[in-house]
Amino acid sequence: MTNPDIGLYASRRVSYPGPHSASHVHVGPRRPLVVADTGPSARRRSLAYADLMAVFYPPNTVSQPTISNTPFECAQREGAGDDLIDDLDGGELGVASWEPTLKKAISSIVSIKAQCVRSFDTETSGTYTATGFVVDEHAGLILSNRHVVNPAPTVAQAVFANYEEVELQPVYRDPVHDFGFFRFDPSRLRFMKPESIRLAPHKAKVGMEIRVVGNDAGEKLSILAGTLARLDRAAPEYGTGEYNDFNTFYLQAASGTSGGSSGSPVLDIYGDAVALNAGGSSKAASSFYLPLNRIVRALELVRRGQPVSRGTIQAEFEHLPYDELRRLGLDIRIETKMRETFPASQGMLVVRAVLPGGPADGELRAGDIIVAINGRPVVDFVTFEDMADRSVGSEMTVSVWRGNKAYDTSIRVGDMEAISPHRYIEIGGGIVNELSYQIARSYGIPVGGVYVASSGHVLGSASAWRGSVIQSIGSTATPDLDSFVRAFGALRDGGRVPIKYYALEQPYKQKIAVMSVTTHWHAMRVATRNMTTGEWVYQDLETPARLPRGIEPQTASIGRLPASLAPGDKVWSSVVVLDFHCPYLVDGMKNTQFIGPGFIIDKDRGYIVCDRDAVPISIGDVYITIACSIVLVGRVDFLHPVYNFAIIKYDPRLIGDTQVENVCFHPDYLSGRKKLEQGDPVCIVAVGGDQSPVVRHTKVASRSMVSTRECIPPRFRCINVEGIKLNDQPSCQGGMLCDSDGLVMGLWTSVSSQDSNHKDTTTMTGFDAAILHHTIEPLGKTGCYPDIRSLDVELWTIRLAAARALGLDPARIQQIEKTCGDNPRLLCVTGVMASESPASKLLRTGDVILEKNGRPSHDIRDLGVLHDEEEVALVVLRDGREIALRVPTTRLDGVGTKRVVHWSGALVQEPYRAVQEQVRKMPSSVYVSCTLYGSPANCHGLRPGMWITEIEGRPVRTMDDFVATLEDLRLDRVPCQHPPSNDSEAAAGPPRDLQSTQYMRITVVNKNEITKVLSLRVDNHYWPPWELVRDLGEPSGWRSVQHI
Repeated sequence: MTNPDIGLYASRRVSYPGPHSASHVHVGPRRPLVVADTGPSARRRSLAYADLMAVFYPPNTVSQPTISNTPFECAQREGAGDDLIDDLDGGELGVASWEPTLKKAISSIVSIKAQCVRSFDTETSGTYTATGFVVDEHAGLILSNRHVVNPAPTVAQAVFANYEEVELQPVYRDPVHDFGFFRFDPSRLRFMKPESIRLAPHKAKVGMEIRVVGNDAGEKLSILAGTLARLDRAAPEYGTGEYNDFNTFYLQAASGTSGGSSGSPVLDIYGDAVALNAGGSSKAASSFYLPLNRIVRALELVRRGQPVSRGTIQAEFEHLPYDELRRLGLDIRIETKMRETFPASQGMLVVRAVLPGGPADGELRAGDIIVAINGRPVVDFVTFEDMADRSVGSEMTVSVWRGNKAYDTSIRVGDMEAISPHRYIEIGGGIVNELSYQIARSYGIPVGGVYVASSGHVLGSASAWRGSVIQSIGSTATPDLDSFVRAFGALRDGGRVPIKYYALEQPYKQKIAVMSVTTHWHAMRVATRNMTTGEWVYQDLETPARLPRGIEPQTASIGRLPASLAPGDKVWSSVVVLDFHCPYLVDGMKNTQFIGPGFIIDKDRGYIVCDRDAVPISIGDVYITIACSIVLVGRVDFLHPVYNFAIIKYDPRLIGDTQVENVCFHPDYLSGRKKLEQGDPVCIVAVGGDQSPVVRHTKVASRSMVSTRECIPPRFRCINVEGIKLNDQPSCQGGMLCDSDGLVMGLWTSVSSQDSNHKDTTTMTGFDAAILHHTIEPLGKTGCYPDIRSLDVELWTIRLAAARALGLDPARIQQIEKTCGDNPRLLCVTGVMASESPASKLLRTGDVILEKNGRPSHDIRDLGVLHDEEEVALVVLRDGREIALRVPTTRLDGVGTKRVVHWSGALVQEPYRAVQEQVRKMPSSVYVSCTLYGSPANCHGLRPGMWITEIEGRPVRTMDDFVATLEDLRLDRVPCQHPPSNDSEAAAGPPRDLQSTQYMRITVVNKNEITKVLSLRVDNHYWPPWELVRDLGEPSGWRSVQHI
């Protein structure tokens, strides 16, 4: 899968979801080669991705073709058997044939299905497919690309040509070059015995006809033909901050591979692999192949169970031809000697960049020409790397030509694995790891530091997005993971602390932000890679202790507004600012952070009213800023299911003697005796974008029904209420509509919806204060919220002309005209909100409501929300006839979701009101609200918006059924043992059993009532089950149970 705006892709894999687009950037007079990655890192970008992709590299200068003189026609020389030679030469004209070669090779080539289960280093979590091939059938070793084997935690399976599936263990990935090895258990294959494909790097040469066999563009098997055109192409660049190969040549051919073909063998006609498919260009139909020279060495060491030593001096080199070397000052005598010594080479290595703080820093400079290593002349990458790999921990003498002089320098060779991270910390739903050599090289900064691979809930509260490096927490520096864990563990849950960090695209600019410490939503643990099995082993960390309940109150002074902002000075002491952070995307949420104003309605009990664009759901943390000075933690106490407001609870004792005041409502407008009409003068007192007061005197421009669309994914929308528009509306976050004395007549709120393309929209709309009356009056008297009942239908106004066309009796029309004033209108049913509600069996779309309980009913305030009315008598116009109905009402909940269960990466809950609106029939009460990237649910097709109706043939109708069924199946499973494939695996301990990784059959139904059966691979190691339950005893109102 490639981005049309991107010039290069790693032919790595087909991954979901698709990448975001990156814009073309032109540098100077030349159009650079725009490059990017299409793997997991293109699946799910951070908010800073557009900035990360703003640096592009022009094509590197390359040199001449062939580096090998081995004739590729000679099968005997390459070790092919006589039977294969006979098959190849058995054509009618004596011409070699590809058919027997491919027939034999296909049985050793596998399609790889993998999930990157956590964002880590250069990778982001997600699902992808790729290719690999068997290079040791006895040890069960499969060769593929590094970006397939993945440095991040990965779960993968291989599917052979006969559709046998085996579990893969990522046993090795090179820190720099694009290759790695999986291991599988050969004894698990019952119906075929694959043969190893031999690696023959010396056979590659220009003009060779090749076949690339693998999982191209998601197809299980594709065979693409090509001809090797270059053997010394510079390594492709996939984008700054992404994985990039360097310090190696690449081979190039016009075979047109695409996503999913990563790891495919590049075969010659004798069935030997001459290269490894790695990347390609979407603009030139060119493919790029990794040479096998270093892979052969690594394979032999992995086969023996020995570590693969990888040396580095943290410098990047490029191969330049002699004409460019002369311009850099290369002496003609050195060129002559090099040409005589290496007649096949047309250039030498030149230092391209030196990493600050690395072994070569201060010893080598960009532009230095490498002449020799330890006195041995060197002109290619393979020789240089071979000597570095053999010198880890020791000194290496590097001879260079700089300007017009020769220099010798001694450099200590470092261990490349030591600067490649093998640990990460899960904290507040985010991931941090040590800043790797790969990322440091991309940005030219020293290796080391705490890198944010995924911001999550906690780090996201400080806007420390992916690509940030944390420098300190509070006053404690965090140069590495261990210091980060100590500093974070010393914090208090529920507190706020400043952190210092910088974004990688701007390492020179330090940022300071306040982080909210909320660790009660997520587990906090450290994961360490088992270098033998490739599995990551978790260890729980001690979470910060909670803030004591009896903390000392804080008092702040509320500044008085100048007289020019009257009547704002009378209401400003009631205004607060709310920050709401969602830990999980449930209840139809697409964003995790919201902000908006709130208004104190009961300072003694601690109640605040706000709109539902500021606090959209009940699951989350609410931070209340009072007088721009005090920050409190609140709790979502009430969400109105129809109207656009919510009520937040806080502890009033924590603000000490701060002189806050209750909102003073105009009694006539609060009771509903009056309402704002067109032309009425009002003063809006609002909160600006910088939280400063905005006061403006204006008039009501219009009054009409609020129109919102059904959203995807389904979420709360405001309906069945009239809204107010103002002349000269100010730009603000929201506020109050007051009279000249500061009495509040209405609220000025943000209404969230979507447009016809399902893009989120917000509209500023005013509402009468009367919508609050039936809620805050009983709350003030009894401390309890009232019963809210509804007809569960959406209503809209129609003119009398439309009603006349629908067959309304003229006498009824005359009656309406006498009682409804200058603008007579009726209410019409435009949709049913819940298909299984009592009203849905009686009311139909198109019904015009004429009477309620024996009285004409033309005002939406009489029918939008009903209180304490379990049944209403309606007279409706249907099909030209008036019909009398007794319609039961539905009790609505002011809390919303009360329970969320996580299972295999799916967040499951009861279907909420917005979901019920969009279906004809509820398949069950087990609704998938969200699936997490890289999880089994995301991989196996369990999508948001599905209902689970059966698990392993057992019906599940309720959330209790769902949890009980999972628990029963967990207890029924018997651990599945298999013999270790070698001594090292046996020493590493038993593999994960069937209880933690198994397939389950799940029956799901979507909103179109289409039923599917999915086979989901459960993984309780990386995706353990847990649940969130409503608990008013907790500060946030929720309690997390990590294991159910």
